[in-house]
Amino acid sequence: MVTYALIPGAGGDPWEWHRLVPELEARGHDALAIRLPADDDSCGWSDYADSVIDAVGDRTDVVVVAASMGGFTAPIVCTRRAVDVLVLLNAMIPVSGETFNAWWSDTDTGSARRAYHDSIGLTPAQAEDDGVIYYHDLQAELRTAAQTRTWQDQSSTPLDEPWPLGGWPDTPTRVLAGRHDRMFPLDFQRRIARERLGLEVDEIDGGHMAALSHPAELADHLEALRREVQRVRGGAAQ
Repeated sequence: MVTYALIPGAGGDPWEWHRLVPELEARGHDALAIRLPADDDSCGWSDYADSVIDAVGDRTDVVVVAASMGGFTAPIVCTRRAVDVLVLLNAMIPVSGETFNAWWSDTDTGSARRAYHDSIGLTPAQAEDDGVIYYHDLQAELRTAAQTRTWQDQSSTPLDEPWPLGGWPDTPTRVLAGRHDRMFPLDFQRRIARERLGLEVDEIDGGHMAALSHPAELADHLEALRREVQRVRGGAAQ
């Protein structure tokens, strides 16, 4: 049995994984939707990583999946405990010393996002609407639940904290991107993965919140990526 450690994005709310967890469990695995201490102003990236490590405990055969801002936390986890595979799902990819706040201009994500929005006919007003950007591909009931949910606050403490690693960890890493992500468009994710990790992107249907919109397909993709890494490494975990 494999343990999937699921790291959420900004706000650190495990609810974003609630449709993926049963899909992974149905495939015979353990799935941990991690809550990050995002509402605690005393916590930085190291504390976020500690919360993941504490949740995983002494489990083995661990796959870490990081969404969005979780891309800052997940690599730190990989330097502190054994991780078989790291999957970045529509995730931010930092470099040494970079802050969350600087990442946006460093990667020129604003220009990429505007160009993509123009290509699909979104107006500037629509681009400011969370429902249009994050939840456009959710069924109506789920979209309403997401938009009316009281999300955990995101502290500003880690946002100006330089990413502490000197480089990417020596953990097999895969980048998984939604074809219709309106926050981090697919072509943008391809460019950043190539520039910063020398990796190509695996694609999945869905937008930024693919774990909510396409949980079964995402579970299948995660399993395929895990097995591919195992074949390369000669691993035996099933």
